[in-house]
Amino acid sequence: MTSLAHQLKRLALPQNDPSLLSRREVTSLLFDPKEAASMDRGTFYALGCTGLDELLGIEPAFAEFQDTLFNSGSVGLERSIQTKKVNKKLNKDIGLFLTRLSPYFLLKPALKCAEWLIHRFHIHLYNQDCLVACALPYHETKVFVRVIQLLKIEDPTDRWNWLHGLQKPGVPLARGTLLTHCYKDLGFMDFICSLVTQSVKVHASSLRVIISFYASTIVSALDAVDKITDSIIAKILPHVHLGLKSSLLDYKAASYMIVCQLAVKVVMEPHLVNTLAALVSRCLCKTPELSTEGLGCLIVLLQNQKEGSVGRKVYGHLCEVSNLVSTLHDIAAAHDVSALLRYFLPHLVRSTVTQTGQLTLLGLSLLALNHQFLFRLLLEEYLSYAHQLSSDKIPALNQHVQPVVQLFESKYPATLDTVLDSYVSSLSSEKDRSLFHQFISLSMSRGKYEILAHSETSLMLSLKHPLATVRSMALQHLQEILKEGTEALDEAFLKDALLERMDDDVPEVVLAALKVYVEHLDPADVTSSLLALLHRSDLSVTGGWYVGASLFMTLQVLDQPRVGERNLELKNTVCWELLPFLVITSPFRDSPELQLASTTLGKQKTGLRQKAAFMVLSHTLLQTLGTLSETQHLHIAQMIYSLLEPKVTELISQAAELVFWNPEKMDTNTCAYLGLLCRLFELIITGTILMNASEGTSMNEQNSNIGDHLDCRVGAVLQTQALYVGRALLAAQPIKNLNMLASAASPVVPTLLLCLSSAVCEVRRAAIATLEIFLGVKSSPFHLLIVALQKATDELISDPTYINQALGKLYEDALVSKGKLSKHQESVEELFKCLQNCPTYTGKTMLRVLQEVNGEGVLAALLPPLEQMIDECVAGSSVLLIDEALLLQLMLTKYNKHSAPLLAKEPRSLEVLIRAMHIQSQPFSTIPSFQVMALEQITKPFFAALGEKTQQRILEVMFDLLVDNKSPVYVQTVNGVFKAIVVDAELVANELTPADKPKAYLSVQLTRRSKMNTPDAAAPTQEELASAWQRVTLILELLQHKKKLKRPQMLVPALFNLLSRYCFEADAAQLGNMEYTKQLILSCLLNICQKLSPAGKPINVLDEDKMNVELVVQCIRVSDKPQTHHHALLLLGTIAGIFPEKVLHNIMPIFTFMGANIMRLDDSYSFQVINKTVQTVIPALIQVGVSETYMECVVTKIMHVFADALPHVPEHRRLPILSQLLGTVGPARFLWVLLLLLFKQHATHTTSTTNATEKDENDMEFWILMCCEFTVQDQLTTVVRVLQYLMILPQDKEEGKKKKKEKPPDLIFCVERQSGKELRHFKFLTVSFLSQLLASEHFVGKVAECDDATSHALLLEENLRYIHTVARCVEDTADKPTAKFWRALLNKSYDVLDKVNALLPHDTFIRVVRGLMGNQLPSVRRKAMELLNNRLQQKIKWQEEQVTGLLQLIGDLQSIVGQHRGPEEQAINRQTALYSLKLLCRNFGSTHKEPFVPVLSHVVELVSSPSEEKNVMGSALLCIAEVTITLKALAIPQLHRLMPAVLHTLKKRKDLLSSEVYLLSAVTSLQRVCEALPHFISPYLLDTLLQVARLTRVAEQTTTCPQLAVRLASLRNTLATKLPPRVLLPNITKCYNSLVETQQSRLGPLMGILKEHIAHMEKDLLNSHQTELTTFFLCALDFRAQHGQVLSNEIEGSVIDCLLVMVIKLSEVTFRPLFFKLFDWCKTDNSAKDRLLTFYRLSDCIAEKLKGLFVLFAGQLVKPFTDMLRQTNIANTDEAFFDSSDSEEKTNLLLGYILQCLHKIFLYDTQKFLSKERSDALMGPLVDQLENMLGGDAVYQERVTQHLVPCIGQFSVALGDDSQWRVLNYQILLKTRHSSPKVRFSALLMVLELASKLRENYIVLLPETIPFLAELMEDECEEVEHQVQKVIQEMEAVLGEPLQSYF
Repeated sequence: MTSLAHQLKRLALPQNDPSLLSRREVTSLLFDPKEAASMDRGTFYALGCTGLDELLGIEPAFAEFQDTLFNSGSVGLERSIQTKKVNKKLNKDIGLFLTRLSPYFLLKPALKCAEWLIHRFHIHLYNQDCLVACALPYHETKVFVRVIQLLKIEDPTDRWNWLHGLQKPGVPLARGTLLTHCYKDLGFMDFICSLVTQSVKVHASSLRVIISFYASTIVSALDAVDKITDSIIAKILPHVHLGLKSSLLDYKAASYMIVCQLAVKVVMEPHLVNTLAALVSRCLCKTPELSTEGLGCLIVLLQNQKEGSVGRKVYGHLCEVSNLVSTLHDIAAAHDVSALLRYFLPHLVRSTVTQTGQLTLLGLSLLALNHQFLFRLLLEEYLSYAHQLSSDKIPALNQHVQPVVQLFESKYPATLDTVLDSYVSSLSSEKDRSLFHQFISLSMSRGKYEILAHSETSLMLSLKHPLATVRSMALQHLQEILKEGTEALDEAFLKDALLERMDDDVPEVVLAALKVYVEHLDPADVTSSLLALLHRSDLSVTGGWYVGASLFMTLQVLDQPRVGERNLELKNTVCWELLPFLVITSPFRDSPELQLASTTLGKQKTGLRQKAAFMVLSHTLLQTLGTLSETQHLHIAQMIYSLLEPKVTELISQAAELVFWNPEKMDTNTCAYLGLLCRLFELIITGTILMNASEGTSMNEQNSNIGDHLDCRVGAVLQTQALYVGRALLAAQPIKNLNMLASAASPVVPTLLLCLSSAVCEVRRAAIATLEIFLGVKSSPFHLLIVALQKATDELISDPTYINQALGKLYEDALVSKGKLSKHQESVEELFKCLQNCPTYTGKTMLRVLQEVNGEGVLAALLPPLEQMIDECVAGSSVLLIDEALLLQLMLTKYNKHSAPLLAKEPRSLEVLIRAMHIQSQPFSTIPSFQVMALEQITKPFFAALGEKTQQRILEVMFDLLVDNKSPVYVQTVNGVFKAIVVDAELVANELTPADKPKAYLSVQLTRRSKMNTPDAAAPTQEELASAWQRVTLILELLQHKKKLKRPQMLVPALFNLLSRYCFEADAAQLGNMEYTKQLILSCLLNICQKLSPAGKPINVLDEDKMNVELVVQCIRVSDKPQTHHHALLLLGTIAGIFPEKVLHNIMPIFTFMGANIMRLDDSYSFQVINKTVQTVIPALIQVGVSETYMECVVTKIMHVFADALPHVPEHRRLPILSQLLGTVGPARFLWVLLLLLFKQHATHTTSTTNATEKDENDMEFWILMCCEFTVQDQLTTVVRVLQYLMILPQDKEEGKKKKKEKPPDLIFCVERQSGKELRHFKFLTVSFLSQLLASEHFVGKVAECDDATSHALLLEENLRYIHTVARCVEDTADKPTAKFWRALLNKSYDVLDKVNALLPHDTFIRVVRGLMGNQLPSVRRKAMELLNNRLQQKIKWQEEQVTGLLQLIGDLQSIVGQHRGPEEQAINRQTALYSLKLLCRNFGSTHKEPFVPVLSHVVELVSSPSEEKNVMGSALLCIAEVTITLKALAIPQLHRLMPAVLHTLKKRKDLLSSEVYLLSAVTSLQRVCEALPHFISPYLLDTLLQVARLTRVAEQTTTCPQLAVRLASLRNTLATKLPPRVLLPNITKCYNSLVETQQSRLGPLMGILKEHIAHMEKDLLNSHQTELTTFFLCALDFRAQHGQVLSNEIEGSVIDCLLVMVIKLSEVTFRPLFFKLFDWCKTDNSAKDRLLTFYRLSDCIAEKLKGLFVLFAGQLVKPFTDMLRQTNIANTDEAFFDSSDSEEKTNLLLGYILQCLHKIFLYDTQKFLSKERSDALMGPLVDQLENMLGGDAVYQERVTQHLVPCIGQFSVALGDDSQWRVLNYQILLKTRHSSPKVRFSALLMVLELASKLRENYIVLLPETIPFLAELMEDECEEVEHQVQKVIQEMEAVLGEPLQSYF
């Protein structure tokens, strides 16, 4: 676009927009532009008013626009021609209205109002900004897009051009686009902000939508912009300022959000931050409702801006907030409020310290938020302020601050300690220390802050001093304070200080703490602390601080009565805790533990020592020797030792050779001695080093097992003691012995590892402590393992299962890494080697410890013992122990996913597993059989980790054993294993191929090759065949419930192969009952199909060719078992969902019994097969799709198959088959589909043969019979669905249209595949069938029994819809070749409607119609009323109950009349409703008048509405006419409203003349009212006459409405004949006076009424009113004189006509004075000459009416005639006869009236009127008129030919005297010599007329005429010469003789 074009574009005004001048398309928000163009302005105005009324119900503030934008005067306003001032006012009103409208813009009323403003005021051109602002908050809706599409924003310079891209696609505005434009275009950002500002000014409420849009847009735009510039801030800040000052909470909250976003995105200037903070804090005081939001905003502002930017004023505002504390508490619960506290607390503390008064509740509550920070501020502020004061003022300050400090201390003492501790080190000057100590002295517990002289610090800090001496002195000072009680110390401080010092590392400090410990602490705390002190002591180390008095003091304290006083449980706890310290593990005499035990047992007191000593002695062997003396004690002990010494020595010697003491391999004596040794060890914890080290550590987890062989039990305590004894002994061993004990051959380390899995924590602790001894033995194969375990000491102690995890993780890491970690693998695998020589119970425990150690190496290491145990089990040579069974079970668990690869590498491992699977023995009932154990190892992960060949081998073994093994447990286990593992279906398929049959190959070549390569084998025996088949059956049974199956489709060929080879071959029949096998195969196939397609949908993984549906069908055919049929049909149903087409194509052969024979057999079995197929397969096919649409498609295809196959089915089977089919799928849903398919088949396959008509009839009869098989409800539903389907079909086939996706309607009749002719045939056939069905006897009979008004209503409704559709097609194709078809189809459709209507009885009809009147579709409501109208127009004898029902429709009709729901169509409905009311009134009003009284009132009210639509008003007026004429006197009460409304309608409506129907209705209504109540309309008569006069004139001017003239004539007749003269005549006079001045053209109709009234008057009445009439006529006849020449001829003519009617009714006696009175009236001296025109015209008319009678009164006119003729002849005078400017025209008229009157006098003269005097008087003036050239040549010629020539001709006839003829002829001939050729020409015409009138009498006048003619034959004027010749010829014809002889 050029620059000039841009300038012209900007200069263009909205009123020049070309769209305003076009009526083809009108801009509209709600309607299509073309549809809007067809609607008039009144409709839009009514729509807008309706919307405004609805908005008033929501918001009364819209009332102010009723008198402005929605005023009736605005209908005709065109703003483009208004002044600038008017448009400015309009813009202001529109802007205000749109601002108010914005919150409600999505509501329908708001859109109606906007539609009116767009249509009338063109706001989309004039007020674009306001319109966009109104709709912008809804930018993500389609309404906003519709608004944008109305705008003219193509110009790139337009403000809204950025929205131009939305107009064409019509998509909503993306939020991202809006935000981007917002921060890029600051003008648009200001526009959004101003939108809220303007709305706030206008609205008092309902601003939530606008403010939400404002907040979300601005905040999101600020967030989206990369950098917020000063320009953006400058644009936003004024609006934020307004928002913060606003009283609206939402506006203020939005401003808070914007301030927060600004604070987060940009660092602002300090003064700006201070200003914003001040505004926000001020808002907090004014609006406490938003205190949380305001504080949050302030916190965000302080968090993101520079500290120190906010001044003290904000603090003052915050202090005024009443709920500040509670609000901050709530915020702090979820958010960080430290920024606000950093600002607020310093001010708060400063005011607390410096100002008088106490710390307020505000400050106290705030302590909980950040009390440490606050108290430090208080301390610093105190010190700072005290520096500024003199010493004498400090006590007052202390007195002021002390309550604050003490209150703080009472709530947060720990915080006080922390702050003071951290601050004391920062004191530098002496004055600071002094002030600090004074501050400390203010606290309640100031004693702990007292400064100690020797440490120069406080007591609390001295207790934590790094020097032990300082801590000891602090404890001594604390003891002195406690004794004196001079200082206040809180209990918590004392307890914490003492407990902390009890954990001190220095003995002296601990001893000092013990001195003050007991007296001041709780006994429970004392006990727990002292016991912890004992446990912390390492008694194994000789020497140390614990040797001192601390240990003994500890025992002394524990032994005090106070500790265990009145607390038995505490006593017991102490006893049990002291027991471990009584066992001596050190061999040295000076060991601390020996001293501790001696001390504990040394004194016999009543304390804890005595009890401990007793418990130790009671557990020794010596308790049995209590009665012996000391000598006897020793002697017996020596005897016992000598008795045991040999055997013990032997056992010790064996220990050097044996790795383990294995009771399982010892004899009975050895086992007994070993048991005795264990018991001795329990009594005497002593022995040789090797024995203790070995025996003591090997007792873990052997309680139950060792007891079986040795008859003794090892408890946890003994085990722990043994471990500690062993540890002590190991610790004293030289390195050589340790190397031997830690070697691979020694059982010490493995046994200690077993102890780590003990359930007792102390056992694990002792074991890990013992293992630590071997950390230095690096030559041990277990060294790395021990090191790794030592690192996880805590975990091993706390968790007994951690050893399993640790070993498993260690081994796993070793497997995946190389290098150093591989030695870890060797260490772990060494443990497995111990299993070969260890006892079974030890091996069992070892495997449990190593249960998480898995791998190929593990399994390889276990194979020898495992194989050995399996050999023993198979051999059965010895009795198996339970531990051996458990060990075998644990060994088998190593067959897992980690060791699975070994099975492929080492065939021995697989064979071991298979051997285990074959062992069926179960030695113990509590343990499963070895076979089951082996099977249980085949888990899902293990099987998945195996190779394909291994998997195949295991499956083969499992299935083989399943055949041979009959154990239910084994079968159950196999089932469980097979269910759990994931099996490749191909493996199972391989197993399903029996040995006697080769596997199926995929090609013929491979099959032939396999046969050539395979030697002939012997045929299998019957037993082998049965076994193989049994194996297949068992596998199939397993497959029944198999879910985890990979590639299940691989089974399909094998299963079908089984089904074909073994179910249908001869040898298979010999195996017995194969039906069960068939059922299994079919069930497996069903399961596979369901797995592959759970939803029953088509899939791609399964080849359709492999699904042998024919084989399933064959199975159905050959089997006679219903169960087999059931399985096969279920399979077919499932396959139908996957391959529907394949199944469908194979289902039809079932109906024809695979060769078209089963259908032909009339047996029950055939029908049973068909019924089962329909009942099972078809429902499955229906349910293929999840959606309703897809299901309909599937059923439609099924129906299509049946329809296509129907011609091949025997006729007697067609109906039962289709009935069964429809009964299955539901006739209510699919009967219509089948019918339409049959119609399509008939329409597309019917040929023009001779028997086509007969076939049509047969098919039609069959279709009807099929429909009648179902209920009438189903049939009605079917008819409805058929009609609905016809409506969705296109009008005709569209050529070249792209093929779309196939839909359900296309499955029935695909338009793309059929021709247009077939489509039309299909439609016509369908409608014809409906017509015949509705008329059939079966249907009619069933309908008569059905009383379902709802179904009838729905049928009528859809029929009406379809008629509406066809009618539109008729209109669209009026000029196309298919017009004839559509007209025929429309007739057929109306025939269907008539049939439906005829089916309904009157009662049902009434109910149906009433129901249809409530339908939502306007066209249905209209057609329902039309049906009612049609029935009401019929001559029906209604019963009284039916009449009552019909009268009840009045209310429904009134409600429709009163509705305003839509534009044009709704108006039609209301018209129809009014017409129905009219017909009801006409039919029943005479006998039931009362129901119609409210109708009249309602309709009158409707007519009174100024905004009512004109067509509705017209119908209402017709209804009024009918009701009024029916009600008569009952309508009188409504007359005062009715007549003004009707007259107002006729008077004021501007669109009255635009609608003929409306005009006719109004006139008819007025006529009927006048006819019904003529005696009561006198008050409205004048207005009635005025309107009749006006409308009559209108009717005369229009030619399009001939009925109007008829209706007006009837109205005029009613007024003229029904009203008495006394009423009518005065009103006519008034009406005349009213019209004569301004509405003169309407006087004619008024005179017509008077004329008819006079004609209707009786003579008596006429005589009595003659005077009144005469006066009126004299006034009316003076019209020309009074009002000029414009309309005088017309008005004067109507007056004269009216007068003539009266004249005719007068007698001669009464007429004569009237005539002469009129004569005198015209020649009055002062009267105008115009009256002469009127009089002579009246005379002419009277002469015409009275004819010969007028001659009686014409004598008085001769002289005036002669005078007038002379005075008007310009040849005689030069003066004008009339004084006016149009004198010449008037004179011409006067001459015409005179000549016409004379002509009529002469014509009707029978009384010899022309005497000699009269003829002489008239002759000259008449002949002289030939010379009168008045008016010019044309006027002269017309006057001569039209008036003068006929007058003189008739004058000659009236003379009757040849002498007078001669004179007359001569005078005329003289004029032929006139100088003017016109006169000569006219004289010739006169001569010819004279000859024509006189005929043969003129012959006597020829002699004198010939000379003149002869002269004229040589006239100089060529026209005259030609005229002479013509005259001579015509005279010859008239006279009958030639005239040439006279020349």
